[in-house]
Amino acid sequence: MQTINIHEAKTHLSRLVEEAAQGKSFIIAKAGKPMVKVSPLSIEERKGGEKLGFMAGEISVPDDFDSLGATAIKLLFEGKSS
Repeated sequence: MQTINIHEAKTHLSRLVEEAAQGKSFIIAKAGKPMVKVSPLSIEERKGGEKLGFMAGEISVPDDFDSLGATAIKLLFEGKSS
């Protein structure tokens, strides 16, 4: 496994990330001492970002959502209690 110093890793980060994504893990070292191992995500981990719409059909938003509690809030700003 390749060991790369931190300065070189910063300089070539894009290329190194592409290589890691293709399965070529590497170690980043600082002053010659290994610090971290960079390896690709599994297929399951890569799918983790697909959350948009995961509750479709399970919740509903009322039509007056943007004005809920408007009267109470107005009274609070005017220093009055409801």
